[in-house]
Amino acid sequence: MEIFDVIIIGGGQAGLSVAYFLNRHGLKFLILDDNQKAGGAWNKAWDSLQLFSPGVFSSLSGWMLPPPEKEYPTKKEFISYLEKYEKRYDFPVQRPVKVEDTFFEDGLYRIKTNKGKFLTKTVVGATGTASGPKIPYYEGVDSFKGQQLHSSQYQKPSDIHGDKILIVGGGNSGAQLVSELTLHKKVQWATLSPPNFLPEDVDGRHLFEQANKKYREYLKGEISEESYSISDIVMLDSVRDAKQRGVLDHRPSTFTFTEDGVIWEDGTVEKFDAVLWCTGFKARLDYLSSLNIVENGKVKTKNTSVVNQNGLWLVGLGNWTGYASATIYGVGKTARRTVEEIVAYILQ
Repeated sequence: MEIFDVIIIGGGQAGLSVAYFLNRHGLKFLILDDNQKAGGAWNKAWDSLQLFSPGVFSSLSGWMLPPPEKEYPTKKEFISYLEKYEKRYDFPVQRPVKVEDTFFEDGLYRIKTNKGKFLTKTVVGATGTASGPKIPYYEGVDSFKGQQLHSSQYQKPSDIHGDKILIVGGGNSGAQLVSELTLHKKVQWATLSPPNFLPEDVDGRHLFEQANKKYREYLKGEISEESYSISDIVMLDSVRDAKQRGVLDHRPSTFTFTEDGVIWEDGTVEKFDAVLWCTGFKARLDYLSSLNIVENGKVKTKNTSVVNQNGLWLVGLGNWTGYASATIYGVGKTARRTVEEIVAYILQ
């Protein structure tokens, strides 16, 4: 059976970033991706989604995103870019392939998939942060008879049934979907804390620059206050329009469910036809179950290398796998360092 130097699990932005640097070292690698087509988890995003940083800050290593039609790239434009990026470098990708489990035997990794097994010297888990929807538990939620959708299941307004919708969750996804759905339906927005809208001259570019500055200070043992947070809401055109329409009102997300709606903390009863959860994601790590390294949804790492499991790296799963590595702008630095470690490991 063919033995690879590296198998990358996941063909989204993190997997492609690692592949770019592996290519430069001439290693024999393969990407296993469970999506039907290129684009990773972006394929599951809603149709009107816009990235919240300009194109120059929305590019992977080696090749810039072609200039978008407007300042902020759309979902369609970014998926097209990832597809062309993959073809540009002729990365070896097999899809759709679902990795079911990973085993380490006799110094090699055996990858079990729905399309057979693969052998490799090393593994990079790059399944991203958007592969596992995260929905918090609310009392009575099981009794609610209306429709429930996570933002990863939503594409367009017609996907939501009924006329009155409860959107739970702040951040950019919540704000963008409130902005869109209020054009079609009656919406109540519920957030854990009051949404923080950035000044109109601040976007993802500033957030990433601030994140880099904070990381450099962290390495020096310095601590500084953040002026803005990556969870703050960027004033895209759609959000600005919604604010002008006065539809971004919110309530604290403290409530219990009934069969046909919710009871708010103040005792007010309100009926809803559907709930849209904009409550984020959790990393999917079930494909590592037989290695017995996952605890409380995370794996102990040093940078991106898994502690006590030689030959295994995780990229793009959040700050615990590389600072800002879950972002388009930040994953390149993490991928470069990871590949340097892989090369040293293979050559030792």
